[in-house]
Parts: sequence; C-alpha cells; structure tokens
Amino acid sequence: MYKETRTKYKKQSRPRTGQKNHKQKSRIDIHKLINDQLETQPLKPYVQLHSFGDFSLHGKLLQRISDSKYLIPTEIQDKSISHILNGSDLIGIAGTGTGKTAAFLIPIIQQLIERPVKNKALVIAPTRELASQILEEFRKLSRGLDLYATALIGGVDVSRSIKALHKTNHVIIATPGRLIDMAERRHLSLESFQILVLDEFDRMLDMGFLPDVQKIIDQMYNKEQTLLFSATMNNTQKAVIEWITNSPVKVTASTGRQLTHAIAQDVLYVPGDRTKTEVLHDLISENKDEKVLLFCDTKRMVNKVQKKMQSGNIRSDMIHGDKTQRARELALNKFRKGQIQVLVATDVVARGIDVVDVSLVINYEVPGNYNDYVHRIGRTGRAGKSGKAITLIG
Repeated sequence: MYKETRTKYKKQSRPRTGQKNHKQKSRIDIHKLINDQLETQPLKPYVQLHSFGDFSLHGKLLQRISDSKYLIPTEIQDKSISHILNGSDLIGIAGTGTGKTAAFLIPIIQQLIERPVKNKALVIAPTRELASQILEEFRKLSRGLDLYATALIGGVDVSRSIKALHKTNHVIIATPGRLIDMAERRHLSLESFQILVLDEFDRMLDMGFLPDVQKIIDQMYNKEQTLLFSATMNNTQKAVIEWITNSPVKVTASTGRQLTHAIAQDVLYVPGDRTKTEVLHDLISENKDEKVLLFCDTKRMVNKVQKKMQSGNIRSDMIHGDKTQRARELALNKFRKGQIQVLVATDVVARGIDVVDVSLVINYEVPGNYNDYVHRIGRTGRAGKSGKAITLIG
C-alpha cells in the first residue's frame, strides 16, 4: 500500500517553492480529493422494479442479455429502458461500470428487431476507445439478429471507414471528427438517423466538442429521439441540453452518486527537497503488484512522464491523442493483460474504458474540474471492489 509514502508527504502544507500554485490550474477544492473513510457497511442494494422479461423484449435479445451476464437490470437500465422503448428523450446519470451502454443499446436493438431501419441510431462518443467498446457491446447483444453496426473513428484508414459505410448498418458509432468527415464526403447522410445518443454527454457538450456536435445535430432533420448518458452532469450546459432534447425524462442511479465511497482518496504534497518523479516512483514501488493508471493533463506531459517510467525500469506504456489507433489499442491490451504495470494517459482513458482490477489511480496533475476527477478515479473501485486514488500536488 502507500502508507509509507503517505506518511512522508502527507503533512506538507504547500507546493514546492518556485512551482505554480495548483489553484491557478484547477477549480477543484483540494479537500474534496480526500476521503480516507471508505464505507464500512454495504451500501443499501437497489431493488429492481423490473426484470428484463418485463420489457417485452424479443426472445433472442433476452438470450443475448443472459449471455452477456446481465441477470437482472442494473439501476440505470431498470429506470431507462421503458422510457426509451416508449420513444421519450432521456437524460441518464449513473456512475462508471453501472451498465449505461446496455441501458441504451438494449431498447435500440429491440426497436431494430421490430423494424430494422438502416442508419436508425447514431451514437457519438468522445474517444476512439469508448466508441470501439460500444461497438463490441452492440455486437454481443445483437449476435444472430441480422443487425449491424460500424464504428467511425480517427486513427483508422479513411478507406476502411468508407468501405464499412457501403455495407448495411443499422447503428453508427462514431467520434465527431471522423463522422463529420464522412458526411462531408457524402458517404453518409446525417438526416437519415432517427435516434441520437451522446455518450459521456457532459464531455460532448463542452466547448471542445460542442461546435462539432451542433454541426451534426443541425443536419439530423429526421431525429425523433435524443438520449444523453454520463456519470456526471454540468449544470452550465442546461441551455444546450434544452436545445437538443424535447421534454426529456431524467433518471439518476443512486448507486452512481455513491461511487466514490469505494475509493480511498488522498493528496500528497511534494516537498521542496524531492521531485514529483521521485514521489511517483515511491508510490509505484509500494504498489508493484498492482495495476496503476497514471493521468496527466497534456500529451506532452504524458510523453515526459513515460520516458521517466522507462528510465526507472517500470513496465509501462502510454495513450494520448497523437498516438495511432493501433498503438493505443496495443497499449490498452497490454495493460488489461498485465504485461505492463503502469498506463500513462490523458483523459482519453478517463471515460467509459473498462479495465478490470485497476488498483490505483494517480493524478500526476490536479484535473481542471471535479467532473474530470470523478471520471478519472472511476477507473478503479469497480464491480464491487475498493480502489485508491492519489493526487500529487507540487
């Protein structure tokens, strides 16, 4: 564990001399990043109101759900599926690892079984990894149903995207840049889609993605339903949410609000006689048998920290937006298989990526806001397990 390192650095009260104060870079109250008291009593379990059979789903879809190890609906699935099947717009808020992807895919697949319309649903995600993961989930749930989907993501040869669009697709899962590129090349008509899903919608509606999302929605003349899902919601986005939805139902999974109770959270101040790299090496050494996900704010910093990991003979790799899709996939697979101990990454890994048994999340830098922090630390403490999250200051 990190007890020795915590004892050495915990009592430092301010950043190193000459360093920028963390408050200049982040709007987070540092005290919110400390939670030494994990829940000692089991959380009160959610009591489902429905079984999957209560949703009048097709028999083959029910079998695929069972094959995917969904025995009963999770809270977000229980609260969302009926509304989506009824055609309502919906905002779904639930923590990481709570089954949000299946919450929107199951009713979409049911609608497609009843009426297999080409390009019925468009799912937009902020990262390539998340889009690929959604496609994988769709294929598991739709196996043997003659329903097809493709992912349009950057880092993949454009000719492959064009070739995929020439085939029958009932669902398109995409990152905004590649989607707009295909639409502008006239390989895809956005007006054909009836359902829009924004996964990690709080990220999709921030200023980095919002212009592209607005451009896409402006061309969806036949959109009938909008579904927004994320673990967090930014209240400053209320106006844009009202613009893209029509009287949406809002459902919140209480289990999502309790997510961080399973994660021991702490901050460590770097003293003036030590470097952040030295503190980082101490942490990783004390957790040498555990998977560590290490977040940096920029691609440049990821490259810098990864070089230091390699020079310290730490088994590690990195993921950021300038890496090729192949390199990103290889790094993620090595991390999943335990071939490396540390994955150094930007926030492209913070949302929706499912890696089991991540024991420790380290923020090399304080995230810009608390929502980003929640998504980062949500990579640990999953599937009923506890986890640790440490933020370095200085």
